[in-house]
Amino acid sequence: MVKTQRTRRVAVVLVAFGIAAGTATPVALAAGGDGTISGGGGPNPNAERMSRDRGWVVPFAPLHFGAAPYEAVEAAATTAAGEADCSISATAATYLTLSTTWPEVSPSGASPSPMTLSRYDDQTSLADPEQRAEGLFFNPGVGIWQLDSAGLGAKETAATAIDSSTAAATMAPHMVDAYCSAINSGSSQAQARATAWTPWHACDSGACEDVYQRLEADGVTKDADVDRYGGAEKRTCTFEGAEYDCLYVDPSAAQGEDAWTAPDYGPAPVPAPFYAFTYEEGGVDYEVRYWLKGYSGASTDVSASRELGVNARTELSWAEESSLCDTTTGTGNC
Repeated sequence: MVKTQRTRRVAVVLVAFGIAAGTATPVALAAGGDGTISGGGGPNPNAERMSRDRGWVVPFAPLHFGAAPYEAVEAAATTAAGEADCSISATAATYLTLSTTWPEVSPSGASPSPMTLSRYDDQTSLADPEQRAEGLFFNPGVGIWQLDSAGLGAKETAATAIDSSTAAATMAPHMVDAYCSAINSGSSQAQARATAWTPWHACDSGACEDVYQRLEADGVTKDADVDRYGGAEKRTCTFEGAEYDCLYVDPSAAQGEDAWTAPDYGPAPVPAPFYAFTYEEGGVDYEVRYWLKGYSGASTDVSASRELGVNARTELSWAEESSLCDTTTGTGNC
């Protein structure tokens, strides 16, 4: 798999490691592993069932896809096809990579939203253990491919999974490699595609093969109204004295298919708007989701941190916060 794109982090490096610049005084750090721990959860059979049951795309519905995300997928798939150790065309690699997206996040056939956040996993291990607000919820599946910390998204963050360019650069070679491994082991092309789609429960009953055949027959309609981030916005943030590239994620601004933003779409809450960035503490990288109190309705800002590589259901660290500033808009603690 292609290495994920790291967020930019500059300035006051000593502060981020817990030492105040120019002193030996420890700084109280909340993001990372220092907060209240939630966890102990595992797979949710109901979530897997809902994904399978809702996976079939409306028959004969035209398939739409964001123009910018499509370009990202096509570019990544073309590169993957050129480097593959079996025979696969750039078009076939593109369709292979696209075919999971509608069953996973847009069975209507509308453009899958890069911002999509999973609504099926409702384990208490994903919620703020102090119950400060309903929207303080760490939805584990993110983006067009629903990259989940339990599997292919273990090393991703909400920011890299939403970014259709970085996500495509990970997904296209993963699927092409899995496809070629199956082909080289004697599988038929259809069997090899099914092997490549194994991580996605929405594909379990054949929905992704159905989409693949429709793509071959009719292609896709590109949607200029869905951008690379699906309505999420790149921002610059400061936190604990350091500057970060962060992504502002507001479900109400989702571009493309937004059925997932309806309160009754699934058992999990719609999260309140949050900022996503990567934070380093003691040589360990964490995905951080940060909620300003004005957006969540909680009495304080709150962060949830996940060590990269760890399943969010297993362990999250939740903390009261007060130091994030969105310097792009002057929002927060500036």
